[in-house]
Amino acid sequence: MNGTKYANAVGAIRAMENSLLSRSDIDQLINSRSKAEAEAVISSKTGSSSGSDTLVSVWEMLHEYAPDCKELEILLYKNDFHNLKAVLKAVISNRDPSNYYIYPSNVEMPVLVDSINSRDYSMLPEYMRKTAAEAYELVTNTLDGQLSDSLIDKAALQAMQKSSEECGSEFIQKYSQLMTACADIKTAYRCSLLNKSVDFMENAICGSKELGSEELLKAALSGTESLFSFLESTPYSDAAALLKISPAKFEKWCDDAIMELAETARMQAFGSDPLAAYYIAKETEIKNIRILTVCKEFGADKATITERMRKLYV
Repeated sequence: MNGTKYANAVGAIRAMENSLLSRSDIDQLINSRSKAEAEAVISSKTGSSSGSDTLVSVWEMLHEYAPDCKELEILLYKNDFHNLKAVLKAVISNRDPSNYYIYPSNVEMPVLVDSINSRDYSMLPEYMRKTAAEAYELVTNTLDGQLSDSLIDKAALQAMQKSSEECGSEFIQKYSQLMTACADIKTAYRCSLLNKSVDFMENAICGSKELGSEELLKAALSGTESLFSFLESTPYSDAAALLKISPAKFEKWCDDAIMELAETARMQAFGSDPLAAYYIAKETEIKNIRILTVCKEFGADKATITERMRKLYV
Protein backbone atom coordinates (compact mmCIF):
# COMPACT_ATOMS: atom_id res chain seq x y z
CA MET A 1 0.00 0.00 0.00
CA ASN A 2 1.45 3.36 -1.02
CA GLY A 3 1.18 6.76 0.63
CA THR A 4 1.97 7.99 4.11
CA LYS A 5 -0.68 5.96 5.94
CA TYR A 6 1.90 3.88 7.81
CA ALA A 7 4.66 6.48 8.07
CA ASN A 8 4.66 6.38 11.89
CA ALA A 9 4.81 2.58 11.86
CA VAL A 10 7.74 2.58 9.43
CA GLY A 11 9.56 5.02 11.72
CA ALA A 12 9.00 2.72 14.68
CA ILE A 13 10.27 -0.23 12.65
CA ARG A 14 13.48 1.63 11.82
CA ALA A 15 14.12 2.03 15.55
CA MET A 16 13.25 -1.59 16.31
CA GLU A 17 15.71 -2.85 13.71
CA ASN A 18 18.47 -1.93 16.15
CA SER A 19 17.30 -4.75 18.42
CA LEU A 20 17.66 -7.43 15.74
CA LEU A 21 20.61 -9.78 16.09
CA SER A 22 23.56 -8.84 13.91
CA ARG A 23 26.26 -11.02 12.38
CA SER A 24 28.56 -10.28 15.31
CA ASP A 25 25.78 -11.25 17.75
CA ILE A 26 25.33 -14.57 15.96
CA ASP A 27 29.08 -15.15 16.12
CA GLN A 28 28.99 -14.52 19.86
CA LEU A 29 26.16 -17.02 20.23
CA ILE A 30 28.03 -19.64 18.23
CA ASN A 31 31.12 -19.12 20.38
CA SER A 32 29.21 -19.01 23.68
CA ARG A 33 30.38 -21.61 26.20
CA SER A 34 27.17 -21.96 28.19
CA LYS A 35 23.42 -21.54 27.92
CA ALA A 36 23.56 -18.61 30.35
CA GLU A 37 26.15 -16.84 28.22
CA ALA A 38 24.04 -17.30 25.08
CA GLU A 39 20.92 -16.06 26.86
CA ALA A 40 22.78 -12.96 28.00
CA VAL A 41 23.73 -12.12 24.41
CA ILE A 42 20.14 -12.57 23.22
CA SER A 43 18.67 -10.61 26.12
CA SER A 44 21.03 -7.69 25.57
CA LYS A 45 19.58 -7.20 22.08
CA THR A 46 16.00 -8.49 22.15
CA GLY A 47 15.04 -8.00 25.78
CA SER A 48 14.21 -11.70 26.09
CA SER A 49 16.59 -14.51 26.97
CA SER A 50 15.02 -16.81 24.38
CA GLY A 51 13.69 -14.36 21.80
CA SER A 52 10.77 -16.72 21.29
CA ASP A 53 8.18 -14.61 23.08
CA THR A 54 8.76 -11.46 21.03
CA LEU A 55 6.96 -12.40 17.80
CA VAL A 56 3.52 -11.96 19.33
CA SER A 57 4.49 -8.57 20.73
CA VAL A 58 5.88 -7.54 17.34
CA TRP A 59 2.62 -8.55 15.70
CA GLU A 60 0.59 -6.67 18.29
CA MET A 61 2.65 -3.56 17.65
CA LEU A 62 2.24 -3.83 13.89
CA HIS A 63 -1.47 -4.53 14.23
CA GLU A 64 -1.85 -1.48 16.46
CA TYR A 65 -0.32 0.73 13.77
CA ALA A 66 -2.16 -0.99 10.90
CA PRO A 67 -5.26 -2.74 12.30
CA ASP A 68 -7.00 -3.08 8.94
CA CYS A 69 -3.97 -3.98 6.84
CA LYS A 70 -4.84 -7.09 4.82
CA GLU A 71 -1.26 -7.39 3.58
CA LEU A 72 -0.04 -8.12 7.10
CA GLU A 73 -2.83 -10.60 7.79
CA ILE A 74 -1.63 -12.71 4.86
CA LEU A 75 1.64 -13.35 6.73
CA LEU A 76 -0.35 -15.27 9.36
CA TYR A 77 -2.31 -17.49 6.96
CA LYS A 78 0.23 -20.29 7.46
CA ASN A 79 -0.40 -20.15 11.22
CA ASP A 80 -4.17 -20.02 10.73
CA PHE A 81 -4.21 -23.16 8.60
CA HIS A 82 -1.74 -24.96 10.84
CA ASN A 83 -4.06 -24.21 13.72
CA LEU A 84 -6.99 -25.59 11.74
CA LYS A 85 -5.10 -28.88 11.44
CA ALA A 86 -4.29 -28.84 15.15
CA VAL A 87 -7.87 -28.17 16.22
CA LEU A 88 -9.31 -30.80 13.88
CA LYS A 89 -7.01 -33.46 15.29
CA ALA A 90 -7.65 -32.33 18.85
CA VAL A 91 -11.43 -32.41 18.41
CA ILE A 92 -11.37 -35.84 16.77
CA SER A 93 -9.09 -37.31 19.47
CA ASN A 94 -10.65 -35.38 22.36
CA ARG A 95 -7.38 -33.59 23.20
CA ASP A 96 -6.53 -30.05 24.23
CA PRO A 97 -5.46 -28.09 21.10
CA SER A 98 -3.65 -25.40 23.10
CA ASN A 99 -0.41 -27.42 23.08
CA TYR A 100 -0.32 -27.30 19.29
CA TYR A 101 -1.67 -23.82 18.60
CA ILE A 102 0.71 -21.31 17.02
CA TYR A 103 0.60 -17.60 17.80
CA PRO A 104 0.20 -14.98 16.48
CA SER A 105 -2.85 -15.94 14.46
CA ASN A 106 -5.72 -14.13 12.79
CA VAL A 107 -8.16 -16.58 14.41
CA GLU A 108 -8.29 -17.03 18.17
CA MET A 109 -8.32 -20.61 19.41
CA PRO A 110 -11.78 -20.51 21.10
CA VAL A 111 -13.34 -19.26 17.86
CA LEU A 112 -11.72 -22.01 15.80
CA VAL A 113 -12.62 -24.71 18.34
CA ASP A 114 -16.24 -23.54 18.55
CA SER A 115 -16.50 -23.40 14.78
CA ILE A 116 -15.27 -26.97 14.33
CA ASN A 117 -17.37 -28.34 17.20
CA SER A 118 -20.56 -26.69 15.98
CA ARG A 119 -19.75 -26.99 12.27
CA ASP A 120 -20.62 -23.31 12.03
CA TYR A 121 -17.89 -22.16 9.68
CA SER A 122 -19.33 -18.68 9.33
CA MET A 123 -17.36 -17.81 12.48
CA LEU A 124 -14.15 -18.14 10.47
CA PRO A 125 -12.58 -15.73 7.96
CA GLU A 126 -13.90 -16.30 4.47
CA TYR A 127 -10.56 -17.65 3.26
CA MET A 128 -10.83 -20.59 5.70
CA ARG A 129 -14.51 -21.54 5.66
CA LYS A 130 -14.67 -23.92 2.71
CA THR A 131 -11.41 -25.62 3.70
CA ALA A 132 -12.52 -26.13 7.29
CA ALA A 133 -15.77 -27.77 6.14
CA GLU A 134 -14.04 -29.99 3.57
CA ALA A 135 -11.25 -31.02 5.93
CA TYR A 136 -13.69 -31.90 8.71
CA GLU A 137 -15.74 -34.11 6.39
CA LEU A 138 -12.62 -35.71 4.98
CA VAL A 139 -11.00 -36.56 8.29
CA THR A 140 -14.21 -37.77 9.94
CA ASN A 141 -15.19 -39.95 6.97
CA THR A 142 -11.78 -41.38 6.13
CA LEU A 143 -9.77 -40.93 9.36
CA ASP A 144 -6.90 -40.10 6.99
CA GLY A 145 -5.05 -37.31 8.79
CA GLN A 146 -2.33 -37.12 6.15
CA LEU A 147 -4.83 -36.56 3.36
CA SER A 148 -6.62 -33.92 5.42
CA ASP A 149 -3.33 -32.18 6.20
CA SER A 150 -2.34 -32.05 2.53
CA LEU A 151 -5.73 -30.56 1.62
CA ILE A 152 -5.32 -27.86 4.28
CA ASP A 153 -1.71 -27.10 3.32
CA LYS A 154 -2.69 -26.64 -0.32
CA ALA A 155 -5.64 -24.45 0.64
CA ALA A 156 -3.36 -22.23 2.74
CA LEU A 157 -1.14 -21.57 -0.27
CA GLN A 158 -4.13 -20.92 -2.52
CA ALA A 159 -5.56 -18.47 0.01
CA MET A 160 -2.23 -16.64 0.25
CA GLN A 161 -2.00 -16.28 -3.52
CA LYS A 162 -5.61 -15.14 -3.92
CA SER A 163 -5.44 -12.58 -1.11
CA SER A 164 -2.04 -11.26 -2.20
CA GLU A 165 -3.38 -10.60 -5.70
CA GLU A 166 -6.36 -8.76 -4.25
CA CYS A 167 -4.35 -6.59 -1.84
CA GLY A 168 -2.23 -5.04 -4.59
CA SER A 169 1.17 -5.27 -2.86
CA GLU A 170 3.81 -6.52 -5.29
CA PHE A 171 6.02 -7.53 -2.37
CA ILE A 172 3.30 -9.68 -0.76
CA GLN A 173 2.49 -11.22 -4.15
CA LYS A 174 6.13 -12.23 -4.62
CA TYR A 175 6.25 -13.52 -1.05
CA SER A 176 3.17 -15.70 -1.63
CA GLN A 177 4.54 -17.03 -4.91
CA LEU A 178 7.89 -17.87 -3.32
CA MET A 179 6.27 -19.58 -0.32
CA THR A 180 4.09 -21.61 -2.68
CA ALA A 181 6.94 -22.68 -4.94
CA CYS A 182 9.12 -23.79 -2.02
CA ALA A 183 6.26 -25.74 -0.45
CA ASP A 184 5.31 -27.37 -3.75
CA ILE A 185 8.88 -28.46 -4.49
CA LYS A 186 9.17 -30.02 -1.04
CA THR A 187 5.81 -31.75 -1.42
CA ALA A 188 6.60 -33.05 -4.90
CA TYR A 189 9.93 -34.42 -3.70
CA ARG A 190 8.38 -36.23 -0.74
CA CYS A 191 5.56 -37.61 -2.89
CA SER A 192 8.07 -38.86 -5.43
CA LEU A 193 10.17 -40.58 -2.77
CA LEU A 194 7.10 -42.24 -1.25
CA ASN A 195 5.55 -43.18 -4.61
CA LYS A 196 2.34 -41.32 -3.84
CA SER A 197 -0.58 -41.67 -6.21
CA VAL A 198 -1.71 -39.12 -8.78
CA ASP A 199 -4.81 -38.39 -6.70
CA PHE A 200 -2.74 -37.67 -3.58
CA MET A 201 -0.38 -35.37 -5.47
CA GLU A 202 -3.26 -33.47 -7.06
CA ASN A 203 -4.66 -32.95 -3.58
CA ALA A 204 -1.31 -31.73 -2.25
CA ILE A 205 0.43 -29.65 -4.95
CA CYS A 206 -0.87 -26.10 -5.30
CA GLY A 207 0.87 -24.67 -8.35
CA SER A 208 1.95 -21.11 -9.06
CA LYS A 209 2.88 -18.81 -11.93
CA GLU A 210 6.48 -20.02 -11.92
CA LEU A 211 5.78 -23.70 -11.21
CA GLY A 212 2.59 -25.05 -12.71
CA SER A 213 1.05 -27.90 -10.76
CA GLU A 214 0.55 -30.17 -13.79
CA GLU A 215 4.18 -29.97 -14.91
CA LEU A 216 5.48 -30.45 -11.37
CA LEU A 217 3.15 -33.38 -10.73
CA LYS A 218 4.08 -35.09 -13.99
CA ALA A 219 7.79 -34.77 -13.22
CA ALA A 220 7.36 -36.07 -9.66
CA LEU A 221 5.41 -39.11 -10.86
CA SER A 222 8.39 -40.14 -12.99
CA GLY A 223 10.80 -40.19 -10.04
CA THR A 224 13.15 -37.84 -8.27
CA GLU A 225 15.64 -37.62 -11.13
CA SER A 226 12.86 -36.54 -13.47
CA LEU A 227 11.76 -34.00 -10.87
CA PHE A 228 15.27 -32.56 -10.55
CA SER A 229 15.61 -32.42 -14.33
CA PHE A 230 12.39 -30.44 -14.60
CA LEU A 231 13.38 -28.03 -11.81
CA GLU A 232 16.71 -27.32 -13.52
CA SER A 233 14.77 -25.49 -16.26
CA THR A 234 12.96 -23.25 -13.75
CA PRO A 235 14.03 -20.29 -11.57
CA TYR A 236 14.50 -22.87 -8.79
CA SER A 237 17.42 -24.75 -10.32
CA ASP A 238 19.76 -23.72 -7.48
CA ALA A 239 17.23 -24.92 -4.92
CA ALA A 240 16.89 -28.25 -6.74
CA ALA A 241 20.65 -28.75 -6.73
CA LEU A 242 20.69 -28.29 -2.95
CA LEU A 243 17.68 -30.57 -2.50
CA LYS A 244 19.65 -33.30 -4.25
CA ILE A 245 22.27 -32.97 -1.53
CA SER A 246 20.06 -32.48 1.51
CA PRO A 247 16.49 -31.40 2.34
CA ALA A 248 18.01 -29.28 5.13
CA LYS A 249 20.09 -27.32 2.59
CA PHE A 250 16.97 -26.80 0.49
CA GLU A 251 15.07 -25.48 3.52
CA LYS A 252 17.88 -23.01 4.19
CA TRP A 253 17.80 -21.87 0.56
CA CYS A 254 14.06 -21.18 0.86
CA ASP A 255 14.49 -19.21 4.09
CA ASP A 256 17.36 -17.18 2.62
CA ALA A 257 15.39 -16.46 -0.56
CA ILE A 258 12.51 -15.13 1.53
CA MET A 259 14.92 -12.93 3.50
CA GLU A 260 16.46 -11.58 0.30
CA LEU A 261 12.96 -10.69 -0.84
CA ALA A 262 12.26 -8.97 2.49
CA GLU A 263 15.37 -6.84 2.02
CA THR A 264 13.82 -5.32 -1.12
CA ALA A 265 11.04 -3.86 1.05
CA ARG A 266 13.25 -2.77 3.92
CA MET A 267 14.25 0.66 2.67
CA GLN A 268 10.85 1.79 1.43
CA ALA A 269 9.80 4.93 3.28
CA PHE A 270 6.04 4.40 3.21
CA GLY A 271 3.41 1.71 2.91
CA SER A 272 2.96 -1.62 4.64
CA ASP A 273 5.81 -3.50 2.94
CA PRO A 274 8.49 -2.47 5.49
CA LEU A 275 6.17 -3.64 8.28
CA ALA A 276 5.75 -7.05 6.64
CA ALA A 277 9.48 -7.29 5.99
CA TYR A 278 10.30 -6.62 9.64
CA TYR A 279 7.89 -9.32 10.79
CA ILE A 280 9.57 -11.80 8.41
CA ALA A 281 12.97 -10.72 9.76
CA LYS A 282 11.84 -11.39 13.32
CA GLU A 283 10.52 -14.82 12.32
CA THR A 284 13.90 -15.66 10.84
CA GLU A 285 15.75 -14.42 13.90
CA ILE A 286 13.71 -16.68 16.16
CA LYS A 287 14.35 -19.62 13.82
CA ASN A 288 18.09 -18.93 13.98
CA ILE A 289 18.00 -18.93 17.78
CA ARG A 290 16.08 -22.21 17.78
CA ILE A 291 18.48 -23.86 15.32
CA LEU A 292 21.51 -22.64 17.26
CA THR A 293 20.10 -23.86 20.57
CA VAL A 294 19.31 -27.33 19.21
CA CYS A 295 22.72 -27.61 17.55
CA LYS A 296 24.48 -26.76 20.79
CA GLU A 297 22.36 -29.23 22.76
CA PHE A 298 23.44 -31.99 20.39
CA GLY A 299 27.09 -30.94 20.44
CA ALA A 300 27.39 -29.69 16.86
CA ASP A 301 30.67 -27.99 16.02
CA LYS A 302 30.95 -24.28 15.20
CA ALA A 303 31.32 -24.87 11.45
CA THR A 304 28.09 -26.88 11.33
CA ILE A 305 26.18 -24.28 13.31
CA THR A 306 27.49 -21.45 11.12
CA GLU A 307 26.48 -23.33 7.98
CA ARG A 308 22.90 -23.73 9.23
CA MET A 309 22.34 -20.10 10.17
CA ARG A 310 19.83 -18.29 8.00
CA LYS A 311 20.51 -15.03 6.21
CA LEU A 312 20.21 -12.00 8.46
CA TYR A 313 18.15 -8.88 7.88
CA VAL A 314 20.72 -6.49 9.36
